[in-house]
Amino acid sequence: MRVGFGVLGPVVAWDADTDGRAIALKGPRHRAVLARLIVARRRVVPVSRLIEDLWAEPPPGAVGAVRTFVAALRRALEPQRPPRTPARLLVTEGPGYALRADPDAVDAWRFEQDVSAAATLPPDGALPRLEEALSRWRGPAYAEFADEGWARGERSRLAELRLHAVERQAEARLALVRAAEAVPDLEAHLAEHPWREGAWRALALALYRTGRQGDALAVLRRARTLLVEQLGVDPGPELRRLETDILGQAPHLDPTATRGGAAAQVWADTTAAYDRTVASGARTRLESTAALLRDLSMTGGGGLLTARRQRVAAVAAAEELGDPELTARVIGAYDVPAIWTRLDDPQQAASIVAAAERTLAALAADFGAPDDEVPDLEPPGRREPGRQAPGEGSSPGEGPSGHEASGHETTGHGASGHGASGPGATGRAVPGYEGLGHEAPDHEAPDHEATAHVPPGQGASRRGAFGHGAAGHAVAGHGAPERPVADHWASGREAVGRGSSAPGGDDRGAPGHRTFGRGTADGAATRHDAIRARLLATIAVESRGGRYERGRWAARQAEEIARRLDDPGLLAFALNGVFMQSFERAGLAPRRDATGTELIALAARHGLVAFEVLGHLIRLQARGAFGDFAAADRHAAAAERLGERHERPLVGVFTAWYRALRLAATGRADEAAIAAAYRDAAARLDGAGMPGLERGLLPLALLCLRVERGRPAPTDAALDWGPYAPWARPLVLLARDRHAEAAAALRAVPEPPRDLLLEALWCLTGRAAIAVGDQETIARAHAALAPAAAELAGAGSGLLTVGPVSRHLTDLAEALR
Repeated sequence: MRVGFGVLGPVVAWDADTDGRAIALKGPRHRAVLARLIVARRRVVPVSRLIEDLWAEPPPGAVGAVRTFVAALRRALEPQRPPRTPARLLVTEGPGYALRADPDAVDAWRFEQDVSAAATLPPDGALPRLEEALSRWRGPAYAEFADEGWARGERSRLAELRLHAVERQAEARLALVRAAEAVPDLEAHLAEHPWREGAWRALALALYRTGRQGDALAVLRRARTLLVEQLGVDPGPELRRLETDILGQAPHLDPTATRGGAAAQVWADTTAAYDRTVASGARTRLESTAALLRDLSMTGGGGLLTARRQRVAAVAAAEELGDPELTARVIGAYDVPAIWTRLDDPQQAASIVAAAERTLAALAADFGAPDDEVPDLEPPGRREPGRQAPGEGSSPGEGPSGHEASGHETTGHGASGHGASGPGATGRAVPGYEGLGHEAPDHEAPDHEATAHVPPGQGASRRGAFGHGAAGHAVAGHGAPERPVADHWASGREAVGRGSSAPGGDDRGAPGHRTFGRGTADGAATRHDAIRARLLATIAVESRGGRYERGRWAARQAEEIARRLDDPGLLAFALNGVFMQSFERAGLAPRRDATGTELIALAARHGLVAFEVLGHLIRLQARGAFGDFAAADRHAAAAERLGERHERPLVGVFTAWYRALRLAATGRADEAAIAAAYRDAAARLDGAGMPGLERGLLPLALLCLRVERGRPAPTDAALDWGPYAPWARPLVLLARDRHAEAAAALRAVPEPPRDLLLEALWCLTGRAAIAVGDQETIARAHAALAPAAAELAGAGSGLLTVGPVSRHLTDLAEALR
């Protein structure tokens, strides 16, 4: 059970693994002991100090009483701890006790983290962090211990930090042209704390920017009266200057003048006109909102968090109107490129997938498609018994192990035309691992990028939106059509003719897929196909990391339709879904490399900047998996140039991690320098709005670094392993010489999610299995990793590595003998 603690108000505790069920803490002395340990911030508090703090006149049995309080707290906080086993949370150490709570387990600690992070963020990122931080307060800190000396300093410090956060929140709202929202909170703030000049200034400015010039001047005069009459001091220079500026209606007080000049004025005028002319209940507002949320999501930080939250609300609002086409457009408009394969919010993703499926069914019913072809997007017989589809209540990555679809073995080819990669492939040696017999596929000739790919059999030349004959055929900067790549699934990606939706021209189409009309003659049919493809691509992207065939099938269908319609924007989104569903087994970096290659060429031709960035990041990952860091460097630099030019701040997060990985993989720095690079990269994740990427990643990277160098796992109890805890736990227990517990933990380890860290997690599982002699797990790890023999484990994530897969396979094979 994970426990949360609250001290921003009365002292409480709750079960963080449920919906916040309160934990009974018995009497005031028990709460006092808990509060005193929280004040100590994980440090040991001697029993003698506890006695002094609990009683003005300690009773004769004070030591025993303290032990009784501690024992009762342990039973409450760790109810499932077996008898006579050491406490994990409230521990005995030296002369006293310490509360080893996680860094985010105490509301006051999380409040401080949020306020500190907000100080480093721009206003649009700072505001949501500050709002969340201030929402944690339920009353005065350590409310029932206001008179205790041991709590006084901490209460004062937290109260001052809260005042600072309120004023910083007001400043952020002013910077974001949300002055009206700042006024009520500032007025309440100043009613309790009238001596804070910064708050007076913010309130006057907020009133002025909402058109209340007289009220703004009255506020400044009230501040002057209070300061002069009650404190005997004149207002500071900032207050005096603001009064002069308001009287003179200084241009710089106009919020648009302070935030972008002419561009900001155009934005303000346009949005004001939109509000005036488009009715508040108009359906077009939902579509405009969806498009705006798409752009907002790519700002990172608070923008991304807000976009995800409001996206769900926009879809729900569209569904309420009962118009399937409108709902489909609202869902499909959010074609935000996705590079990370672990979901930030599985519940939100499941709700979007469920809405997309309902909308597909409604569209099919409206268009007259047979009922048995639409509701289940998965081809008949392909879902495994007991497996849940997206939206059926399970998070992606959960459930039984999936099977390999026949015909999914693929090879990727680069511009050089050199052959397949994988076990037995030869080519350049992986940098930093010469002499180990580990080679990277020769996919990329020097100074020549691998070319785009198209489905086999789709070579019949036809001009359309792509402008180069068959859909997907690109020109790689020198006039020659790019080579097709045999990197496709057997079902669903062969030739899709003009007059049919399936290979060979079969009128029925692929399982579960009905062609609306023939070719592009029927405009309504084409529109329906395009809408369906966007819904299918959404399902593919939002069901990433899962163990079901449904997402992969949806990706293939979306790609087929997009190629048939010659729609470059739709194809780019569909290829994003294809990428997200290309993790059904280890060793598929060649397939992803080909997808990234096509995305770059496609996006560059059609001005799809966000997808061009995505293509470079995909290829950065794939070339990293091959150990081809020269090519990966080029893609990192290209992504950064695009990110800087088009204001995509999240690009730098991924390239910073890539450079830390490169340092680790090439062996050109000592462990301390590599660890520092990882920590610097992790700092860029704070506030980036990607919890699915952030949680547990730094500890995992440091664990992989140690394992790759033959060192034991880190054992710091404060490490937050996040979703990677099951794979780290056996190695951590081994580092503590608890072999029996490690073996038991290993038996409980699930198969890794089908995502970018698949190979790395299998390698960690394999190392633990070798250490405890678990032959069955050793065999499973060897079989799972064999297809990736030519790769660097984990480097395909662009984030971390556990070294060459071949070395792990050798050790696993020896352990099986």
